[in-house]
Amino acid sequence: MTNSMTDRRVFKDEPAGGAAVNLGALPAWKLSDLYAGPEDPAIAADFAQLDTRIAAFEKHRGKVADLSSAAFAAAIAEYEAISEITGKIGSFAQLFQTEDVSDPARGRFYQDISERLTELGGRLLFFTLEINRLEDEALAQKMTDARARHYHPWVRDLRISRKHELTDDLEKLFLDKSTTSRTSWVRLFDETLAGVRVAVEGEDAPMTLTAALNRLSDTDEKKRRAAAKGIGAALGEKAQLITLVTNVLAKDKAVEDDWRKFARPVSSRNLANLVEDEVVDALVSAVKGAYKDTAHRYYALKAKWMGKDRLEYWDRNAPLPAAAKRDIPWDEAKSTVLDAYNKFSPKIAGIARDFFDKNWIDAPARPGKASGAFSHPTVPSAHPYILLNYLGSPRDVATLAHELGHGVHQVLAAPQGYLVSGTPLTLAETASVFGEMLTFQSLLAQETRPAERRALLAGKVEDMLNTVVRQIAFHEFERQVHDERKNGELSMERLCELWMGIQGDSLGPNIRFDDEYKYYWTYISHFLHVPFYVYAYAFGDCLVNALYNVYATKAVPDFEAKYLDMLAAGGKLRHKELLAPFGLDATDPGFWRRGMKTIEGFIDELEKMD
Repeated sequence: MTNSMTDRRVFKDEPAGGAAVNLGALPAWKLSDLYAGPEDPAIAADFAQLDTRIAAFEKHRGKVADLSSAAFAAAIAEYEAISEITGKIGSFAQLFQTEDVSDPARGRFYQDISERLTELGGRLLFFTLEINRLEDEALAQKMTDARARHYHPWVRDLRISRKHELTDDLEKLFLDKSTTSRTSWVRLFDETLAGVRVAVEGEDAPMTLTAALNRLSDTDEKKRRAAAKGIGAALGEKAQLITLVTNVLAKDKAVEDDWRKFARPVSSRNLANLVEDEVVDALVSAVKGAYKDTAHRYYALKAKWMGKDRLEYWDRNAPLPAAAKRDIPWDEAKSTVLDAYNKFSPKIAGIARDFFDKNWIDAPARPGKASGAFSHPTVPSAHPYILLNYLGSPRDVATLAHELGHGVHQVLAAPQGYLVSGTPLTLAETASVFGEMLTFQSLLAQETRPAERRALLAGKVEDMLNTVVRQIAFHEFERQVHDERKNGELSMERLCELWMGIQGDSLGPNIRFDDEYKYYWTYISHFLHVPFYVYAYAFGDCLVNALYNVYATKAVPDFEAKYLDMLAAGGKLRHKELLAPFGLDATDPGFWRRGMKTIEGFIDELEKMD
């Protein structure tokens, strides 16, 4: 029922940037565009409206097959209107909680709202189930009305889950129990992570996990090492609890997958992403096949730059020795991204500017605030909101460009309406990664100083390795965890063993891992929030590498117009149809290999500089 934030969250690998100063005034969002606060009478009024409208809508129970085409279209339109109200309430509750996930009152508010919305959603569940029980010929007759045809993409995507759906009672049982099972375990994980405090040698007071992770990109190796050791110790204290949460949620997923007869643990995510298992397999294979030519080769180069035989794991995201280190003020970050967007498309830049001018961004890093970054689409009748933890590093600027790409995409797709505007996760990363690439290429074109140019290029390579190699490594960790969970609970030691083996395979022999690094899997939120989400980052990055090459080489006329049309389509079209105007095809096995060649080309350039 709700437009889930967790399906849109963007967590990059390990946040970068040291302790930042002189960043200027950082914006905070105004959630009053949704509701004035948790006590806003408008929330109670909307719940009352929902109860009335859902009661009226239930007249269709058991009768969807009898609706005329016009009546069917009207029913979908009312279902969409009801869903938008629930989406608005749910979006506010989620965003309000992320402001301080350590606050019990906010947690209770979010849980109460989730339970009420789940109950209301259960009363509407019959509608989509009855649509999916229609035979193709009967459904085709119902889609003849002009209003019904607008909802064809939604109905089309709804139908792909037909063979995995259960009886009405079982579907309602899964929905009703979600608030006391999966949702509650995820909440426990979130609150545990938000409460982590890292004791860092040399610091007077413990640090939040976000601040400590940012220290891993400090110019001072002693500070990086102290933070890394402190993070490992702090995560180690929570590892047994997170092992339990991981085992419970993996079993929970396995039970549902078994009932729904999914072939593999990843299959349900692929279905939701509207992408074939074979396409994802080809992506994973291409990235794993390029480990040596990308990550292994780059980290050997970086170790040499840093005067070491091998990098310590806390050196992986460290600034290059010759690179100038400075904190980037917010206004400079804003102008950098908007200028890069404007060079490509004034229309996109104009939409992005609204996020700054209308207080749609929450930028400061605060104790208790949700970690990472995301752009929440909320509902088409409102607007997206962006959460950042801005600390002034170059990667924070890249994250701003990334999230603005999501936000622009969500604004452009909103006219499709609540049911059709949503984009599969694999394509949801397209605009965000493209925005990062625009910003990077703009900065690279302006930089003529050799050391700074090398640092800029190296930073981009590291971001791409974090987005592609690291995320596929995360995907492989998930795959192994879910496969082994079928045979019983995994011990904390086994989870750590799997993690360390995959880190060595993906990052290569030029990085040394100390023992405490074995606990770093525990803070990767996506493993629990949205299982198998992570490959979407690699999907988006490789796709954008190919897409940007088409743009840079002027291989396709009217690229900007075609790109805007692609974003505005929302969920109307599948990936094959969206990429066709650019001459690209993700089902081609060579497509993903070409995406990896972009990273290899940047490393080639760095080797020539060296």
